[in-house]
Formats: sequence, structure tokens, C-alpha cells
Amino acid sequence: MGSIKETAAFHPVSHVIFDMDGLLLDTERLYTVAISTVCERYGSTYTMEAKRQAMGRVAQACAEVVIMNCKLPLSVSDYLRQVNVEYNKVFHNVDFMPGAVELVKHFHAHGIPQAIATSSKRETFILKTRGKDSIFDLFNHIVIASDDPEVKCGKPAPDSFLVAANRFKNPPTDVKNILVFEDSRLGVQAGLAAGMQVAWIPDLTLLDPTLEKATVVYSSLTEFKPELFGLPAFVRKV
Repeated sequence: MGSIKETAAFHPVSHVIFDMDGLLLDTERLYTVAISTVCERYGSTYTMEAKRQAMGRVAQACAEVVIMNCKLPLSVSDYLRQVNVEYNKVFHNVDFMPGAVELVKHFHAHGIPQAIATSSKRETFILKTRGKDSIFDLFNHIVIASDDPEVKCGKPAPDSFLVAANRFKNPPTDVKNILVFEDSRLGVQAGLAAGMQVAWIPDLTLLDPTLEKATVVYSSLTEFKPELFGLPAFVRKV
């Protein structure tokens, strides 16, 4: 499948920042399993609308959305305690999303500085990335927004991306030279609010790709064309 949207003019890119859940790692379906388990204890359902609103948020805000939308008789702390137990059950041997490993390796091989800005908590980050050091070590740094004191507000606020940008050893002089990769609407909004370019790879079963003004929209990371942003092109094996 070809790209959903490509616009004509792009700023050349010198640095890239990735989201993680649903973008690098195939975790969104596992989140659904864990959160649904908690909801079902109270006769509730984790609806697709609740999921749309929760995606991309830091842990506290995600909990508030789920509790409100699913009408759970729980405090945020009680909900987080229960859902963290479920996360420990499902976040094992998490798969990478198609194209993720190849793209990260490609950028590293060509010396493109890259970082991660995830809304995760450190505890779940460790669970999801266990056994994947060979890939995650290729990033210059990783911002874990739910536990990072410099991230005052989670997505859709730009904080996590701005913090990630400032932590590059040689940050770009213009944030437009940073390309953000995101899968959630809130993440797209955060990247644009930070003044950066955004490549959106939405889950098309959940999200309408016309709802946000991302720089480019693809159905998979495998479709991304680095050369459009002045980055080294993939050498396709024949």
C-alpha cells in the first residue's frame, strides 16, 4: 500500500524522534488486553472511543480517561495498581512493528541522531524492551515522560519532544529540522506544537488519517522515504 499523504515541501531533517508504543513496538493490542481485564472486573468495557482518547497519554492522564469513559469505581492509584499487575502479564516478548528495526538501524548506520519520547512509565518501559538492547542502544537518549521531571505536561503538549530535542549532544538550530514519528493523534498534535515535522503512522482500524495535519501519513514505517527529507535513501536489495 502506498503512502496516504505526502506533501510537496519538506524541511531537511538532521535529527529524528520516535514515539514507542504502537510505533516501534506492537504494544497497543496488549494495552487493550490489560485494560479490558480491569474494566471487566467492574462490568465495564474498554471501548474503542476510550482507547482513542487514552492513546499517547502519560500514565496518570490515561488512567483518568479510562476511569471516566468506562465509569470505573476506582481512584487513579487503585486503577494504576491493578492495571500494572496486568501489564506484567502481557508485556513479555513484545514484537517490533513492521519496518521499525530496519529504520532505526538505517539512521544509526548513517549517523543520524535519534531519540525516543515515550509516554510510558519506566517500569513498563523496562518490561516492554527486555531483550531488545541491541536496538534500543542505538538511540542517543530516551525520554520516559511519565517519570521524567522535565516533562511537565504529557502529549498533546509539546514537552516530551522539546525535552528530547534539547538532550541531543548537538541539537538542531531549528526544530523544523527534527522529524517526529508518531502513531497517536495526541502525539501528532504534540510534535506539531513543538514546531517539528511529523510522520504519522496511524492504526487505520482506529483513526481517520485525515483528522490531523501531519507532514506525511503512512500506513506503515515500511513506506517511509528518507530521501524526501534529505536523509540517506534505503538501498533496496534486488
